[in-house]
Amino acid sequence: MNVATLSALAEPNRLHMVELLRKGPLTVNEIADRLHIRQPQASKHLKILNEAQIVDVRPAANRRFYMLRTEPLQEIDAWLQTFREMWEMRLDRLDDYLKEIQREEANPPSLEAKKGGT
Repeated sequence: MNVATLSALAEPNRLHMVELLRKGPLTVNEIADRLHIRQPQASKHLKILNEAQIVDVRPAANRRFYMLRTEPLQEIDAWLQTFREMWEMRLDRLDDYLKEIQREEANPPSLEAKKGGT
């Protein structure tokens, strides 16, 4: 997993850009308008996303369209999967424990069994 990818996504505006680009390619001006930031700011953030290989840029006439690359996001998903598996195992154990407690509460030992059977 590439640390540069996570570093690039750590900035809120860049993360919002990724969210926008999830729906399809956009120009820098469209991104700037939707995020209510100036075009130079949007360009700076898109440059960082491009350097981290999170977005690709495609020139078309006098505009540049930015689009998401799936590979870096798939790498993050694969990395996060290890954590999901760990938490699923822990939650399964907790679920088993809670079910055992519920069974014990539903079937309390008799008074005689508590006294030692005498």
